[in-house]
Amino acid sequence: MRAFRVEKAVKVVLCIALMATIAGFVVKGLWNALMPALFGLHALTFWQALGLLVLTKILFGGFHRHSGGKKMWRNRMREQWEQMTPEERERFRETMRCGRRPFGSAAQL
Repeated sequence: MRAFRVEKAVKVVLCIALMATIAGFVVKGLWNALMPALFGLHALTFWQALGLLVLTKILFGGFHRHSGGKKMWRNRMREQWEQMTPEERERFRETMRCGRRPFGSAAQL
């Protein structure tokens, strides 16, 4: 069982390294094809392109796996909503007013 985990971890690391390498070359190629001609900027090396990818990850939070975090939150909220009594639902709508229309109105559900 432990050997399987080690083997899987090695495969994951190799896949990540391969994807990072490909992404670095894609960014480098696109940058070097467009940015110097359009804006007069300098060409990038592979390592600079990889650094640019990391910087965009830090600044903009990209490269998410989209594991369904919003869906899980929405499902949890739906379960809580279904467990509420009609009075509790109305009280919740009143406290969550957004503009003129109350939260959870028929138009939004």
